[in-house]
Amino acid sequence: MTTRTKKSTSHDFLFQLLSTPSPTGYEVPIQRVVRSYIEPFADTITIDLHGNLTAALNPNSSKRIMLAGHCDQIGLTIRHITKEGFLLVDKLGGIDVGVLFGARVSVLAKKGPLVGVIGRKPIHLQSGDERAKAQLDIEKVWIDIGAKDKADAEKFVQIGDAITFEPTPIALKNNLITGAGLDNRVGLYVVIETLRRLKGTRLPVGLYSVSTVQEEVGLRGARTAATAINPEVGIAVDVTHANDNPGNDGSKCESCKLGGGPTIARGPNINPVVEERLLAAAKKNKIPHQLAPGGGLLGNDANAMQVARGGGVATGALGIPNRYMHSQAEVCQLDDLENAIELLCAFVKDIKATTDFTPR
Repeated sequence: MTTRTKKSTSHDFLFQLLSTPSPTGYEVPIQRVVRSYIEPFADTITIDLHGNLTAALNPNSSKRIMLAGHCDQIGLTIRHITKEGFLLVDKLGGIDVGVLFGARVSVLAKKGPLVGVIGRKPIHLQSGDERAKAQLDIEKVWIDIGAKDKADAEKFVQIGDAITFEPTPIALKNNLITGAGLDNRVGLYVVIETLRRLKGTRLPVGLYSVSTVQEEVGLRGARTAATAINPEVGIAVDVTHANDNPGNDGSKCESCKLGGGPTIARGPNINPVVEERLLAAAKKNKIPHQLAPGGGLLGNDANAMQVARGGGVATGALGIPNRYMHSQAEVCQLDDLENAIELLCAFVKDIKATTDFTPR
């Protein structure tokens, strides 16, 4: 019998995350997956009333570092069941209606997940106006689960049940993966795997890797988790837009490509000492990385963490390049995840009890 390598085991964990639906507000199943994987390596595991899961090393240290990766994904929720048995829906988070038509979905019903398809009038039956202009109104979206009528549908589903794209991650060529919910299971994977790899390292700081909830509806989990942990440093790991495809010419923003390494954010949402130390760790350890300048606040957990306590949190952000974000076919490169883990490990190990993150 051959022994499975640590990398193959961790990649199994990644694909398990990607195969576990976790629409925002319905994150319990994926938190169970996270806990099962990281519990043998953490000194403590806690789950708060909001649903955030926190794994910690050296929790008695007064100097605390928080790594945040949100576990929730965009989705839908049932708002009405028609007399014919079709499901009408509302959005959970930033759904792009334009990618919905024809998609296969998983309805997270009480008795177990149901397969459904999002219907659309065939092109043969569309009017000229309908052909010329796609109908992008969520109120026009319906899901077909094969029910005979409303009474039949109600045997299986109820109002408020959540829905996600079909959770089927697939490996592509050149170490790429595709599927729904890479936003932000890849970031979650990075922060949890960082803690696992640092187990057994003598750290002068407390490390808290947090699987945060409800990021897609306002960064809510990071706010409550950071308030409880009270970290001096907080780093969010999330996806960022890759523009290395025909849909982007790169002229309006800095180039960001798959395989180029994680992005290191710069701008007002970022503590300059954290930024400097992340860049230094990347250069010292020859870790591929890309710069991500931003003139405003970030749309990820770093935004919430920065102002979560009196005096603020010294905040940083790493981005995992992602093509086709918020679709059922997001694409990331596994090497970017590995390099993000290596960068965070190097950053954390270089922090001393006396390290000052005050901008001066």
